[in-house]
Amino acid sequence: MSIDVVMPRLGWTMEEGQVVEWYKSDGDFVEEGDILFAVEADKGVSDIEALESGVLHILPDAPYGTNVSVGTRLAYIADPSEAVASAPETAASGSTTPEPTLTQTVAPIEVSAASEVNLDRQRRPAISPRAKRRARELGVEWEVLEGTGRAGRIVERDVLAVHEPKTGMLRITPMVRRLADELDVQLSGVPVTSRSGRITRADVRAVAEQQSNGTQETGRRVELAGARKTISRRMFESARTAAPVTLTTEADATELVALRRSLKAELNDTDTHIPTITDLLTRLTALALVQHPDLNASLDEDEIVVHDHVNIGVAVDSPHGLVVPVIRDAHQKSAFEIADISRGLIAEVRGGRIASTHLQGGTFTISNLGMFDIDFFTPIINLPECAVLGVGRIVARPVVLDEDADETMVRKMMALSLTFDHRLVDGAPAARVLQQLKNMIERPVGWLMR
Repeated sequence: MSIDVVMPRLGWTMEEGQVVEWYKSDGDFVEEGDILFAVEADKGVSDIEALESGVLHILPDAPYGTNVSVGTRLAYIADPSEAVASAPETAASGSTTPEPTLTQTVAPIEVSAASEVNLDRQRRPAISPRAKRRARELGVEWEVLEGTGRAGRIVERDVLAVHEPKTGMLRITPMVRRLADELDVQLSGVPVTSRSGRITRADVRAVAEQQSNGTQETGRRVELAGARKTISRRMFESARTAAPVTLTTEADATELVALRRSLKAELNDTDTHIPTITDLLTRLTALALVQHPDLNASLDEDEIVVHDHVNIGVAVDSPHGLVVPVIRDAHQKSAFEIADISRGLIAEVRGGRIASTHLQGGTFTISNLGMFDIDFFTPIINLPECAVLGVGRIVARPVVLDEDADETMVRKMMALSLTFDHRLVDGAPAARVLQQLKNMIERPVGWLMR
């Protein structure tokens, strides 16, 4: 009995993913829990484990480096004892089988022909699916190669080793090379746009069109794929589906900044993670949503779901694009606990190995662009959530505290932008949440010490 290995669903919104690396080779024995391959999905790269022990058989046409739908069959894991167990059973059954009839005499001829094919295959060197696919793309006769992999197996580097010196390090299929010759395109001047690093037909045609128009493009084209493609699709869906409204205000963050400065001075020589401004805002926002749960909601078809738990997603910039890890039950955690959790999540995000469970279940999102000297902006709602808070920079400037006394002081002012989905909530409840958060920021000690 065997078990299929398919493209997994790593999140509720995941529809497709791509295999970016195989850690095991075709024919390897794997144990349950071994890492088989890496998948790039919505929000980064995840390692996929074997669900059973056995011999891994990777399909010859298993997709690599291209997006495929969830559930696509990639390989299967077979019980290594199956082939051994079936041999005696066949022999035993043969001893009790009656003399073959005329019709049955055809069977040995067919088996013999199949055996010749199998013997021919056995005489060929072993080759990994990835190397075989690359050899087919590059026009390399892999049957004559000597493999450097385990037990003399031909691997991708063996194919590239004989191909690259002949092509000046260009990775191109014979079909695309012929197209370039037909269109009189110099391959050395063709910009590569595919993620695989190969020159494609589209690349060659683009250069040919530029030559015919007498223009020369100086930029570059980047394939919209992987996490970037998913982000593009989800942001467009949010802008197309939601009815976003953005409210802005300023909060006097002088006391909040002073509180963090005092924590840093007191705990700087300890192993305690000192909460950042974003950590402190996460705690305050969670408490504000407890008091005003209308914005801690999501839309499920024709129903508004008001959540009991406040799970705050914090937008993180990473090499893989925008990722929003979730701090669960933020309303029940101290600022120090939030700081510990956020450090770990950010490290996972930037390392490209965050678990999909850490990206699910958010009920509200915070996006802080203050470090880029941004004041107010319009953050896009992370559907199906109801709202997102945009945090701008903190700027010191004169503020009139008492108009009657004409009293002016320099205060540290923070820009806040709250985008909410008007389908779920009206303007007044959203304004009350922003007003509540503003008051908390201006008098943070009592709230953060709870």
